[in-house]
Amino acid sequence: MGRHVKSSTDSSTAADDYPEGVTDSPAATDFTSDLELALRLADDADAQSLPRFDASDLKVSTKADRTHVTDADLATERAIRALLAAERPDDGILGEEFGTEGDTHRQWIIDPIDGTANFMRGVPLWGTMISLAVDGVPQVGVVSMPALGRRWWASTGGGAWTATDAAPRRLETSAVSSLDDAAVSFQSITQWADAGHLPALLRVADRVWRDRAYGDVYSYMLLAEGRLEMVAEFDVKEYDIAAAVPIVREAGGTFTSFDGVETISDRSVLASNGLLHGAFIELTHTIPTS
Repeated sequence: MGRHVKSSTDSSTAADDYPEGVTDSPAATDFTSDLELALRLADDADAQSLPRFDASDLKVSTKADRTHVTDADLATERAIRALLAAERPDDGILGEEFGTEGDTHRQWIIDPIDGTANFMRGVPLWGTMISLAVDGVPQVGVVSMPALGRRWWASTGGGAWTATDAAPRRLETSAVSSLDDAAVSFQSITQWADAGHLPALLRVADRVWRDRAYGDVYSYMLLAEGRLEMVAEFDVKEYDIAAAVPIVREAGGTFTSFDGVETISDRSVLASNGLLHGAFIELTHTIPTS
């Protein structure tokens, strides 16, 4: 993308570009400068990651947990941390590649490249996730997927938005209220099996209209755009999901752990369009009687 995308809080934006009341929301005003900074952080991230995508000389190494990291992951997180050090020196940071530093009251949570496996294989479904959490609750979220030319953002009280060719468009989760009509996404069959929930996944697949493993952050953006009704996965860290939380919630969805708890520290997620959240919780947790 390589450029700043005008957000719903930009003063230069015409008032009729957005629904009435969005830009003057007290909650939105509280995080205006943070959201603007998050969008600039995404610009810097894109400038590091996109030129390295599908590069023939991409450097890949294996971390202690046996996951892969590329030179682009490292350079992207360094760029984000450098700008945060200059503009928010009192805020803390939790990043996938370089760990935690500073205070956790206001903490920037960073995944420089979510979907590193896709990045390595030349698949364009990867993105940078940037969030500001206050006392552990994500209040600002930006997701940038420069290989797709797409970006999404939200702040608490300010709505969820995505970039379009004409003007930013406000996001809304779907109005689907029946499991029979629902579309769902999961990370992988192996992930559900390793977590001991493969029978639950099979129940979901048997009950809903459509199931697909879009995977990683893109699934949550499809949910916020109203194209899916549920996303669930396991073995996730805070940086894997924090940026998606405000975007899904501000679009009208619900974002909890697999057991329905509002936290980003449970290592599991069940996100929905809101209308079907209870139904998905019940479906995934009820053991059928034979």
